[in-house]
Amino acid sequence: MINHLNEVNDVKIYSVLDEEFKTFGRVVKGYDFSQIIDYMESNTPIPENGNIYIPSDEKMEALPIKKEVEDILYGGMPIQIGYCNGRNSTYNGFEYHKGSEINIAVTPFMLVLGHVWEIEDNKFYVGNEKVFFVPKGTAIEMYETTLHLSPCKVQDEGFRGVVILPKGTNTPHKEKKVTEDKESQLLLQRNKWVLAHKDRKPLIDQGAYPGFIGENKELKY
Repeated sequence: MINHLNEVNDVKIYSVLDEEFKTFGRVVKGYDFSQIIDYMESNTPIPENGNIYIPSDEKMEALPIKKEVEDILYGGMPIQIGYCNGRNSTYNGFEYHKGSEINIAVTPFMLVLGHVWEIEDNKFYVGNEKVFFVPKGTAIEMYETTLHLSPCKVQDEGFRGVVILPKGTNTPHKEKKVTEDKESQLLLQRNKWVLAHKDRKPLIDQGAYPGFIGENKELKY
């Protein structure tokens, strides 16, 4: 599939199995995610339009894998398990968190990634990103220095992905305020800093900072 993706897109598509991924994250092995994948396939629909993101799903968090991920991958720190399903195919912007994010590709999808050190004066310029293909069934850890957002689909029916994060991430934050620290302008929700493309209305309407500069590219499949 990755050869086809490179034929139909004007940006290079890498795989998370490639050496280029090592500064963004790693492929996670040694965990049995089969139950959580089965649950996702049977219980989490792909919307007809747009995306749906659920930060915390109680039934997914009741599965035995939660304790193993919490105790080992997150070193005993509390986590939340949710999902993002949808039909997105455009860049739209970037977000980042203080703490790694685990994604499990229930379907294959692409991810557009950058590095936090490529943010200049609260702006990220299109052209500094890399696009990665994530094969079905692959679990990845994205480091906290990795800029990311929604997956992009590689098939007509859209994508499904498990999203594991430090507990409370991507939930409402009532105490946020802008200070002399410029990063405070990017804080949108708890543990969620965002640079949105100016044309990405759902993010802008939430109050996201319009710091993603350049063409809002659409990835083809």
